[in-house]
Amino acid sequence: MGLLPEPETPSLPSIISTVVPATSRGDKNPTFNLTYMDLLLKLHYIRPVYFFTSEAVQGLTTSDLKKPMFPLLDTYSHVSGRIRRSESGRPFIKCNDAGVRIAESHCEKTLREWFDEKKGLDYCAEGLVHDHVLGPDVNFSPLLFVKFTWFKCGGLSIGLSWAHVLGDAFSAFNFITKWSQILAGHAPPKSLHKPIPIESEFPPNQNITDENPISIKMARVVGEYWLGANDSDVATHTFHFTSNQLQRLVTASSKSKNSYFEIISAMLLKHIAHIRGEFGKRVVTICTNNNSGREANEVPNNGLVFSKVEADLESDISELARLIAEKKMIENHIMEKLVEKDEGKEDFIVYGANLTFVDLEEAEIYGVKLNGHKPIVANCTFRGVGDQGVVLVLPAAPEDNDGDNGRIATVSLPEKELNKLKDKLGEALSVL
Repeated sequence: MGLLPEPETPSLPSIISTVVPATSRGDKNPTFNLTYMDLLLKLHYIRPVYFFTSEAVQGLTTSDLKKPMFPLLDTYSHVSGRIRRSESGRPFIKCNDAGVRIAESHCEKTLREWFDEKKGLDYCAEGLVHDHVLGPDVNFSPLLFVKFTWFKCGGLSIGLSWAHVLGDAFSAFNFITKWSQILAGHAPPKSLHKPIPIESEFPPNQNITDENPISIKMARVVGEYWLGANDSDVATHTFHFTSNQLQRLVTASSKSKNSYFEIISAMLLKHIAHIRGEFGKRVVTICTNNNSGREANEVPNNGLVFSKVEADLESDISELARLIAEKKMIENHIMEKLVEKDEGKEDFIVYGANLTFVDLEEAEIYGVKLNGHKPIVANCTFRGVGDQGVVLVLPAAPEDNDGDNGRIATVSLPEKELNKLKDKLGEALSVL
């Protein structure tokens, strides 16, 4: 029962092929055990997209682009595996070399025409990332789709649909960066290091809550798919903050020293709360990367920290930013206990269960290079966002030769709220 919702933008027709690890494992088929955090995030999908000019892809064909994936999957063998369930019903990955899917499309627009149609700033993944979720038979569902879209001008976009059960956005970015390095002639890593368990990495001064977590909720799924059902039509838009605009925000919030992520989150929280008619105390979810121990050649993992922050919406942006920076209450351990109770058989929504702000500003999303060229634009969206919405804060493309860059905030909200947010930001900062 239940049908997948139609994508916001119809996908371009694609030719689908499969890439498997270069070295067959025969009948060995080792297993890859999923952590409780992996299982907690199983209804979500990470969708990075990268745009390259014709100069960056000169001389490259789709066949050339596929070749590095074969040796890369030797190292990341579980990425080409399939979901299975143990006798207890707990999901795991069978490393059976079933492969990842490659989609090739052609667009009759130039990159400039594409960006103009999107008003130059809404670099969302719709149409450039394969419409992919796990199910209805997860035993046969690929965990990763990579889509190459060739534009009329000779430019190229690369879009991933990465099942969050494999790892977080940092892991997805790292995977495609490794692919580009192999394409450039570098040898793939011989092996990957296992990450340090996240529980041991919490700084001793961090607050850890023992209360019921607000950062997740039980999900209604769409039929037999690993996808949560929504009550509202959730839409996505990307807002671009230039370095000058960010400096003005920092100056206006000079009471304390905050990151761009904290200031942008505080400002958007104020606007979204006003749109929703919310006043007084409001609890939001903050998702951050635990940087300590994160290595380039690390096994993909969900090494994220989910925290709740109680904010007084009557406070100014500076005070809200300070609360986001200093008053986070970590919920990972209590979230994982809920999954542990039934060995991952229950379904949860994380992003958008509560209004969620995700800090990706330290992510190396521009680490991907083709022929020595970085993408002119890169972005990331999440699929499976709940009705309360999510805000991703990422680095923007460099604005000048010194590498000075702003930030982008990719916001997924119920469509009516998102349209009002566009108006508010346009009035407040001339941000589109």
